[in-house]
Amino acid sequence: MKKEKGTKPLAYLFLLFIFFSPEITIANNESIIFENATPPDFELKQGDRVVFLGNSLFENELQYGYLEFALTSRWPDRDITFRNLGWSGDTVFGEARSYYTTPPTPYDLMIQQLRDAKPTVVFIAYGANEAEGGEEGIESFNSGLHQLLEKIEEIGAESILVSPIPFLTTASSELAIKRNKNLQLYSSAIAKMAADQDKIFLDIMNPMLDLAESMPLSEDGVHLNETGYYYLALLIEEKLGMSLRKWALQINSGDQQVESNLSAELLSSQLPIKVKVKEELLPLPLPTLPIPLETERILRVVGLKKGYYTLSINESQVITGSAKDWSEGIAIYQGAPYLQSRLLLDLIVQKNEMFFHQYRPQNRTYIIGFRSYEQGRHIKGLEDLEIIIDYLEGQIKDLRVPQSNVYQLTAIH
Repeated sequence: MKKEKGTKPLAYLFLLFIFFSPEITIANNESIIFENATPPDFELKQGDRVVFLGNSLFENELQYGYLEFALTSRWPDRDITFRNLGWSGDTVFGEARSYYTTPPTPYDLMIQQLRDAKPTVVFIAYGANEAEGGEEGIESFNSGLHQLLEKIEEIGAESILVSPIPFLTTASSELAIKRNKNLQLYSSAIAKMAADQDKIFLDIMNPMLDLAESMPLSEDGVHLNETGYYYLALLIEEKLGMSLRKWALQINSGDQQVESNLSAELLSSQLPIKVKVKEELLPLPLPTLPIPLETERILRVVGLKKGYYTLSINESQVITGSAKDWSEGIAIYQGAPYLQSRLLLDLIVQKNEMFFHQYRPQNRTYIIGFRSYEQGRHIKGLEDLEIIIDYLEGQIKDLRVPQSNVYQLTAIH
């Protein structure tokens, strides 16, 4: 992961901050969120191992895979691997990771799990559970977060700090107001810690609050649903300064012209019109429920005679529209690229499930704990899961690379 470090004297940086101040969001006149004026210089490189460490925000992502999909498909030519160490109810002290016996302590277990994952980049999502402690708990939280960042630095990995998500409810109850006030307070503490230590901070709290006004991102107000994770992936891409996954192609029928923001070769300008498109980025797979879509792939064909025309991608029919519809542009949300994306997402979810069972086995006490004398032989089964994980990562490597597809428009007679 590449991120430029600050080298200016602190006094100089402070003056720059005063005169070229980044956007500041003030919540309840108490919490201040520092947002970078410009996106960070972020890039994952060949061989990086990304670890997601945090509470249920990351653990529940296991069943959806959107965040990992967004990052692994962004650099399809690079071997980047991922491990999800999210644990529901967890805090910066690893409190939710306790087992029946100690040692190790829950915190020691968390650090050991982190070391075993061998990260080069760690996304950290804490603060949601600690926020229950209100203002009185800030000092303890800051101490724990600072200690965790030091441990990650000792391992040799970079840290990226993620804010908590808000309490996602449309009800303006006293409870919701208090909850979001505390979450904003802890988000501000995380932002300040990131600024003090020159770490990337991703504020997803305020954007999620805005999005929640127009679509359901959560079923219970606390945890994201599939739509929520879809938009979380888009938000984190945006916060990291990544380009939108938008795709635009215009064909001028009969005059051999193609206009596009990607590589496109016109194979035939007469009906059936054919264009070979080299996809640069796979589209983010769509959630199951209909939502207002942000990432559009627009195909426009001008100069068609009045009538109806069907689009096929690699000879599979996708959508039909009138000449007027095509001249105005039709959004494409089906076909080969989306099928490839869905297959890739499914592989990511399968791989993460295998890793989950490997590092958090059922009957842990009997397999690797103090009663391992009874069933310790099953540790070989946990080790063998690595074979399946390696196989799935090989499949992910092959499937994350976008393919060239032939788009064909045919008249309906």
